[in-house]
Formats: sequence, C-alpha cells, structure tokens
Amino acid sequence: MQKIKNISIFCIIMTLLLSSCNINEPGNRSEQSNEFNGTTLEVVTPYSRNISNADKFREEIVNWEEATGNRVINNSVIFDEASKKKVLNDFETSSEPDVLFFFTGADASSFIEASKVVSLNEIRELYPDYAGNMDDEKLPKSLVDGNAYAVPVDGFWEALFINTEVLSAAGVAIPGDNYTWEQFLNDCEAIKNAGFIPIAAALGHVPHYWWENAVFNYTTLETHLVIPASVDEPAGQAWLRGIQDIKKLYDNGFFPVNTLTMTDDESFQFFARGQAAFLLDGSWKVGEIVSFCKSLSEEALDKFDITFVPTRGNRRATDLIGGLSMGYYITRKAWNNPEKRAAAISFVEHMTKTEIVLKFAGHTATALAVKPDFVESPEFNSLQTKAINMVSRVTSYTGAVQDNFQGRCREPIFDGIADILVGDVKIEDALKASFMLYERYGY
Repeated sequence: MQKIKNISIFCIIMTLLLSSCNINEPGNRSEQSNEFNGTTLEVVTPYSRNISNADKFREEIVNWEEATGNRVINNSVIFDEASKKKVLNDFETSSEPDVLFFFTGADASSFIEASKVVSLNEIRELYPDYAGNMDDEKLPKSLVDGNAYAVPVDGFWEALFINTEVLSAAGVAIPGDNYTWEQFLNDCEAIKNAGFIPIAAALGHVPHYWWENAVFNYTTLETHLVIPASVDEPAGQAWLRGIQDIKKLYDNGFFPVNTLTMTDDESFQFFARGQAAFLLDGSWKVGEIVSFCKSLSEEALDKFDITFVPTRGNRRATDLIGGLSMGYYITRKAWNNPEKRAAAISFVEHMTKTEIVLKFAGHTATALAVKPDFVESPEFNSLQTKAINMVSRVTSYTGAVQDNFQGRCREPIFDGIADILVGDVKIEDALKASFMLYERYGY
C-alpha cells in the first residue's frame, strides 16, 4: 500500500508540474486570463531559443499583445530540414499557423501553388497600406507566379571587405561607391607590386562568390536569375565572360599561389592577418572578422572596411547580390476568418514597422522604401557601423542565381574550376556540360 501511495503522490506532483509548464516559446500568454476577449494567433518563425533576434522577437510579441489586447501562441522553432518539412506537412493537413515567417524561394512553392497563403496584391485590396513602408521592387517574388507573398525583415548581401593597412602600405586609396573593374585591376597590380596578395580567395574550395559577382557584371537586375540553356544565348555569354574575368585575375597572379588547393579559412587568415587586401564574401563575414579581432585588440577592428564589388558595363556598383530570403506570410486559413485576418494584419504590420526592421536587420539588407538617415550608434562596433553605412547606400539587390542552379549541374564549373583556370578545360566546354546536366536533371 505504501508503494501505491508513493506512486500516487508522484503522479499528482508530475501533473501539477506539467500543467504549470508552457511548452510554447516565451511571448505566449494565451492561457493567463479567463477574461480574455481578444483574438489568438498561432505564429511560427525561426526566432527560437538563443538564435539571433529571438529575444527581440519575444519582446515585440509582448509589446503587440499589450497594445492590441490580442495574444500569440508562439510555436517558433529553429528551421532545419526536419522542421521545414513539418511546416510543409502542416499545410497539407490544414494544420498551418495563422502567420508564418518562412523562406521565400523554392521551399515556399508548394503552399503557394496550393493557394494556402495570401499574396500582397490580394491583401492590399482590403488593406491598401499593407507593407507600405517597403520598396515593392525589393520584395521577394514567388518562383510560382512572380507575385510577392511575404513581407521581409532582414536579409544578406555580398560585398568587398578591405584590409586598409594593406591598401595604405601599397599606396592604394580606399575604393568609393563607383569602383570600376579597370580601377580594381590597377589597384590589384599595385598591391601585388608592393609585395601583398591582392585578393584572398580559396577558389578551389568556395569559388561561388567571385563567380556570382563576375557574372552579375554582364547581366542586369532583370536577367541575372536566368539560367541559360546554351553558351550562345545572352545569359550563357554572361556566364562565359564572367569566368573569363576570373581567369584573368588568376593569370595575373592576383590570388594566393595556392588558391586552388587552400581552404576558405586559410584564405581568410591571409586577409585578417594583413597579407591580402580584398576579400569578397557575405554579410555573415562581419561577425567572423569581429571574432578574429577580439583576440587581438579593440583597435584591430578599425583596419577593416567594406565597399562595393567593382563593376563593369551598366551595372551600378551599388547594386548588390543579396536580398531577403525570408518573410512574414499570412495564411489563407487566417485570412478567411475576419477576426484572425485583422489580427494577422496588425501583427505583421507591427513586426515590419521601419524602426523594428532596423532593430532586427542591423547591418544586413532590408526592403525598406525610405532609407533611414545613417547615424552612428554605440550599440554597434566599428565594422558593423561601416556595414550599416554601406547598406544605406545600396540601390538594389538581386538574388544569387547559384541558389537556383544547384547539385550536380554545378560540378563542371564549380568543382572543375581548377581545371578551367589552369587551362586544362575550356570554359565553353565546362558550361556546356553544366547546361546539359541542368536540362537533364533540373539540378
């Protein structure tokens, strides 16, 4: 009997403990009051646990709840392949949330094709000012029908990081906003003659940054994402000329001598330690440079700067590879319920206010229509401040075409870049092989 009694007490204690737990993310206060008369929204985002901006997201949930009297069930989870699959499965079983912050590319195509989310055009028929602070040209467009469905917050960009000490030692000026390819070649020659490496890059390991931007110099904002079917068509010629420019940089000795065999981390060390002048990479590199400098001194970070990728032809240097790969969707399920619809509109509008976008985006890309006045803030370190300054001058973003050209079709031009650069394989032949694989397999 004593054993049964102990088990009973244990069960009661566990029941009380479980009933006091909230399995949702912080910010969910939907069960706190029996007098609640507002609307409850189920929201799914990647702002979970300790991921970047998660604390800010939970704080803004509370602010919105207090301002509106509505509540949020915050079922956010860090997106990996399993959690992304669950999101898609939830749409198939009509278990989707009311508001979803999710990817805007191919991952979203299935629920867009099924009309499970609402386009901005449809939303604006009833709410004409929805996402009115955004530049419609920068809003991510669906691969299904070319319409915008998601309102973004922050994104990414690719730009040219600079070691200013190397430039100074080589007598080269820090590039400006209209940095041309011809100026870049001249600067690289001067840097090489001064005994430094002009460009830190591990082309045999990660060739895609230079490939993407070299191709962008021969395309336009409207055509950059076109995947060519042959070398002879305009897009194919752009890819050909872009790789030809990389080969010229290689032939001129502007990369490390072992660029085809070194790792990306090794090339970064050349740049960070003052042996190389330029590093072409993404916005995430800001954090890596900051981490590197923490082991040195506070002043070490000041020698790094960020500028635009040198341009050819008609492309403005201030047009960047980058953009916004995630955003807030309002689901059809919420839209068809008038109370949920109004609450969902209010929630997304709150989360995409200009001041909140700036708080979340920091030094990354945004789709804001009006660029805010750049003001230095003690909240940011010197490199973050320089990045924010650069982003404030960006004229447009275009996505990375390589993201739509993945898998085996990239092997002849990416995995085979070493053979191309040393002259063992013709650029035209590598491109033909890639296009054939893409036509046959679609990846």
